[in-house]
Amino acid sequence: MTLRLRYVAGVTPARWLRVWDELRPDLPLEAIRVDEADQLTALAAGEADLAFVRLPVDGTGLHTVQLWDEIAVAVLPKEHPLADAESLALADLEGEPIAPQQPDPAMTIELVAAGTGHAVVPHSIARLHRRKDVVAVPVTDAPPTRIALVWPVDRDDADIQQFVGVVRGRGAKSSRTEGDAEPAIKPAKAAKLAAAERRAADAKAGTGKGAKGGKGKGAGKSAKSGRTAPRTGQGAKQRNRRRGR
Repeated sequence: MTLRLRYVAGVTPARWLRVWDELRPDLPLEAIRVDEADQLTALAAGEADLAFVRLPVDGTGLHTVQLWDEIAVAVLPKEHPLADAESLALADLEGEPIAPQQPDPAMTIELVAAGTGHAVVPHSIARLHRRKDVVAVPVTDAPPTRIALVWPVDRDDADIQQFVGVVRGRGAKSSRTEGDAEPAIKPAKAAKLAAAERRAADAKAGTGKGAKGGKGKGAGKSAKSGRTAPRTGQGAKQRNRRRGR
């Protein structure tokens, strides 16, 4: 028997898979990424037991646990006049050409790189399909998207509940509570996090402050050994004479 999981691009289930492998070696977990357009297809066909989806979806006949929000970012060509902005508002993008949206987000971002326009996508999608010729700038007033874990009502058993507990960080024996959802990250705070991540990536590519070393306050201390230095002077000589040295 296998627990079958589907997940959309932008979700990284590796950490939960590791916990599950340790917790339930008797029940292997099969995880397959699917296109967003097909995020419920396997569940509806009985070919999957759970799915990480990007809301909104038709939740008829499904249990839904909302997990986290994804901020929206504008993906722009690197040479675009707005590419150096820390953040943008939707008004900043008015009149800007929009790249033709493709079923595969990677293709949409490729069209952005080709200069056809910009695209507003979840931050996780932009990060997954990161390219050197485009940048992702947080859009602070764009509505966020939300990731949720869903499964059929008629498939709500102990194994499912145990996996839900793993995802939510609860103990293995904890059960789901109705309305028990993680607090959403506020767009402004999430925008700052995304901007910080972008600056860190730029610094890593160049010679940022983190590359400097040896001049911090603790640099001299780290070179010292933990041994007490030998005592010198008249007092030390008198002590040595008393000890017969």
